[in-house]
Amino acid sequence: MRSALGMNEIQSIITERVDDIPLLLAQMDRMGLVGLLDDHFPTHGNWQGLSVGRVATIWLSSILSRGDHRLVHVEPWVAQRQCLLSRLTGEMVRAHAFSDDRLEIVLRLFSDDTRWTAFESALNPHLVRVYDLATERVHVDSTSASAYASVSDGGLFQFGHSKDHRPDLPQVKVMQAVLDPLGLPLATDVVSGERADDPLYIPCIARVQTSLGRSGLLYVGDCKMASRETRAWIASQGAYYLCPLPQVQLAEGEWEEAFAALERGEVTLSPVFRASDDNKPERIAEGYERQVPMVCEVKGESQRWTERRLVIRSLRHAKASEATLRARVAQAKAQVEALNQRGRGRKRFEEIDELRPAVNAIVQQHQVADFLWLRYDQQDTSRPVRVYRDRAAGSKIDRQATVEVRVDEEALDFAVSRLGWRMYSTNQPSEQLALEQAVLAYRSEYLVERSLGRLKGRPLSLTPMYVQRDDHATGLIRLLSIALRVLTLLEFVGRRQLAGEKAKLAGLYAGNPTRETARPTAERLLEAFQDVTLTVIELPQQTMRYVTPLSPIQLRILEIVGFSAEVYRRLETLSVEPPEEWPNRKFYLCRSIYSSL
Repeated sequence: MRSALGMNEIQSIITERVDDIPLLLAQMDRMGLVGLLDDHFPTHGNWQGLSVGRVATIWLSSILSRGDHRLVHVEPWVAQRQCLLSRLTGEMVRAHAFSDDRLEIVLRLFSDDTRWTAFESALNPHLVRVYDLATERVHVDSTSASAYASVSDGGLFQFGHSKDHRPDLPQVKVMQAVLDPLGLPLATDVVSGERADDPLYIPCIARVQTSLGRSGLLYVGDCKMASRETRAWIASQGAYYLCPLPQVQLAEGEWEEAFAALERGEVTLSPVFRASDDNKPERIAEGYERQVPMVCEVKGESQRWTERRLVIRSLRHAKASEATLRARVAQAKAQVEALNQRGRGRKRFEEIDELRPAVNAIVQQHQVADFLWLRYDQQDTSRPVRVYRDRAAGSKIDRQATVEVRVDEEALDFAVSRLGWRMYSTNQPSEQLALEQAVLAYRSEYLVERSLGRLKGRPLSLTPMYVQRDDHATGLIRLLSIALRVLTLLEFVGRRQLAGEKAKLAGLYAGNPTRETARPTAERLLEAFQDVTLTVIELPQQTMRYVTPLSPIQLRILEIVGFSAEVYRRLETLSVEPPEEWPNRKFYLCRSIYSSL
């Protein structure tokens, strides 16, 4: 058998991990990343070897496959996969092309604001066209990313309100706009960590409008987007907004007026339904709307528009808040009543002035002062004292202060009726955005939160950052925003295909191979390709390659994301048929491109 294969003349055997790398590189090729990056980030004349676009895409495949953005690990990772990467890219890939110095050059290129804006303006329309995406609604939100870096005056790394719960570390702030319904990042802004969120919305939205080249989009944000200046600017651009209004943005007495109109029967609550997991309509909210004329100055000009105020009550939130409130009241009542009990180890209150602070502390702790009725009493009880030695018989006065506590049910019911309400504002006409659609649109805000969570968690693992320079941090975050696009589009295509087939995918969950899902995540799809390996056997006359055969679940994943098995089979070119008695005959045998490189 050894002679049949020429194994007596084997010069070397190399094994490389393949995993999800072919799929990732194929996805990035379909997105056109290499060409777009090369067009918008030209290099110095001394740059040699792989282009910036090729270096960036291979680096991205390393980040997505390993879940680690640190520069120091990329060069050894490439060194262990040189044969694989060369075959996939059709170019000679060498590990030294991914040294720290080379990768830092890429980050500095990506930190150029002008070139990056031009790149996103070219990439976004391209992806919308290639993937046939609807561009009607955009979600905008921000987060912070901590780093092991030094703080400098005017620098990017600054101390501020940390959403990572790491106030001891300096941070940067990231503002991101994503496309509904898939959560595709459209714009990613990086600013210093001490900046407030409010003034960051307008520049980010302006970049989205520039990159997509259209107006009339609906921008959905949280209450920090609700400043009057931001809303006026969006309206002046011919666009629409949807956001909840904090108390500071409401006129005095506006909530009382809204509730009074409801109590007088002047308005009717409209139900809001959402399809449940079993596709049955589930009532999730109710509300009504009113119109308010608005006026604000934008760039020296008076901007007037009509705003719709949506008064919405979330049923689940109201129910949960009611249960919490009633539990607080009951707990406070029980603790106050326990002060009247006498027994070993219990404090005895003789004076009302001594008891009142203890009661007030309990009431304030549970924040239920408006719902408890308290009445204090002091009782004096005489008890006989018998003769003892030189002490004569007599009586002694025992004094105890007590408190009677009752629940003010009327006040509690009134408070319960005010729970779960929130007021939203939008300038989009009801013909385009009905009340029910507005509620469901805002509840899709998790899309941008999930995108930011992916950015900071696995597999991108932005936080904590291990870069020290401002331009490196900016370039790294922008690089990872491209990785977010790769994950989002891969996931979107897979889910869209399964929805079109009305099918589900099984075999993605370890320990439960029969569990099915119609909405697989990109992370689980990529994880399914673990343990695919490439074995390279070099003979005097040729080089043979053996690739682990793809399993049925792996073939199915390639099918739903729009690729064929050729993504992996292109690593092979059948050269010699293995003998029947060869134990690893099930592996593919192919010729390497290394002989031609």
